[in-house]
Amino acid sequence: MLLEPMEIWEHGLQTGNVVVTTSIVGVLIIISEKYRVLDRTGVYAAAALGLLVGVLGHWTWLVILLMFLGSSHKATKWRFEEKAEKGLCESIDGHRSWGNVVANGGLPGLVTIIAFLLDDHETGLWVFTASVAVATADTFASEIGCLDDRVRMITTMKKCEAGINGGFSPNGQLAAAAGSCLIAIAAFAVEMNVELASMVALIGWLGCQVDSVLGALLENRGFMNKGTVNAAAITFGIITMWCYLGTPHL
Repeated sequence: MLLEPMEIWEHGLQTGNVVVTTSIVGVLIIISEKYRVLDRTGVYAAAALGLLVGVLGHWTWLVILLMFLGSSHKATKWRFEEKAEKGLCESIDGHRSWGNVVANGGLPGLVTIIAFLLDDHETGLWVFTASVAVATADTFASEIGCLDDRVRMITTMKKCEAGINGGFSPNGQLAAAAGSCLIAIAAFAVEMNVELASMVALIGWLGCQVDSVLGALLENRGFMNKGTVNAAAITFGIITMWCYLGTPHL
């Protein structure tokens, strides 16, 4: 089936968008199986989420989400043996499960559904990207910052052990900024707006700080778990960008 060049840039349930999205998801499945980015149930969850995001949103949104998946996998595998020795790994070989997919991709998926129902893909892109930026910043901070011994508790600024909820380090902060900026650059490539891309980068980094504060105050006391803390931080990113888009800006 031949597609007109402009067809692939149409959002939502348009033939071009559906074909490109389906093709990307097919490649995702192959790569995930080959390189063990996800376990079997994780692959199924990622494929379903990818179809939802691409078909109801746009395939470029799916690419942004896959940038999170791919870069997070690289961050997870970075100095993996050293992290494993210190007991700082979530799995024995660095793969992610369906729970990770849902925790980090569920809310971006919800944003996609709302954007589709409201037929507002322009606003949806930036809210969606902000949510992905938070997830990326938090993952980078956790996977890279955990090997930095200069760790302090975010609520007290006292020294603490690496890997503890609420702990932050210089390397972790830089990693969070890098992860957030990576997603912001991807958003800028899709919709060339410097102001909003800059906000994505800022919100992603701030969302990582929210995650740390909630981890220190609530997760360590048993009132929240890792999944709910991640969801709360991503929700912060969604609400912050939505509120910003509701104010006058260039």
